[in-house]
Amino acid sequence: MKHHRKELTFHIPGRRGFLNITGYVAEALRESGIKEGLLLCNAMNITASVFINDDEPGLHQDFDVWLERLAPEKPYGQYRHNGYEDNADAHLKRTVMGREVVIAVTGGRLDFGTWEQIFYGEFDGKRDKRVLIKIIGE
Repeated sequence: MKHHRKELTFHIPGRRGFLNITGYVAEALRESGIKEGLLLCNAMNITASVFINDDEPGLHQDFDVWLERLAPEKPYGQYRHNGYEDNADAHLKRTVMGREVVIAVTGGRLDFGTWEQIFYGEFDGKRDKRVLIKIIGE
């Protein structure tokens, strides 16, 4: 069995944002040479997310509005976690959106359903954060 590991770094200039990373992940798969197996892609920071959904701007705006209603950034004092950092809301948003995705690799390609794409979700941005891609297979 072969394996391949790659780290990506992203810098979202605002506090929150979504980035389609499907192309980066597909490139890592090509680099690996693996044709059949599994690919894991996960955020390496507790206030960021990796998830699969549709690449539609209105949906991304809906995510942002919905998450802000579930866990509003302000007032900072509403969260017990806030003290040194004012990012408790980002931790909660990450929990809802998830840490990672696992995708089947078939014929050297990501085996997606209709409209599926991979996204990096940032909830406490303005700094570099990492995403790990780990691929195993033959």
